[in-house]
Amino acid sequence: MRVPELLILAVGNPSRGDDALGPLFLERLAVLREQRADWKEVELLIDFQLHIEHAINLENRTLALFVDASVSSSAPFQFTHLRPARDASYTSHALSPAAVLHVYQQINPIPPPPAFQLAIRGECFELGEPLSAAAEANLVLALDFVRRLLARQEAEAWKQLTALDVQ
Repeated sequence: MRVPELLILAVGNPSRGDDALGPLFLERLAVLREQRADWKEVELLIDFQLHIEHAINLENRTLALFVDASVSSSAPFQFTHLRPARDASYTSHALSPAAVLHVYQQINPIPPPPAFQLAIRGECFELGEPLSAAAEANLVLALDFVRRLLARQEAEAWKQLTALDVQ
């Protein structure tokens, strides 16, 4: 079976308020994908957090996008190009996207695929809280932005967007 070229991996806990942004993003993107024949070469993956095993999910990809909620990113979202890095998360039970790329480098003879992060701004991450109104508005804008990304699934085009004020 052929592996889709683009992996979009979203993380978050739906029970923790705005931490649900990643999973909600992917759920809504899945609905949009059903309406677009040109988005079939996109695999969507949801998890609570990133682990070393996610490095395997990057194998045979030409592009990867990590999506997560963020309390520190600028609103409505921040889009960045990632580079492999062994950071403080490397020894914890949850990894950063850069650390997942670093693990990929350790287990593969070839470099990881070009990878990017979409950090969607959230405000409230308390257990049992619903998604905040601000997070919902940021989610809508992030989905609109990713529609632009999916129209041109090329690393160089995406790199150019990291240099712009895309908000």
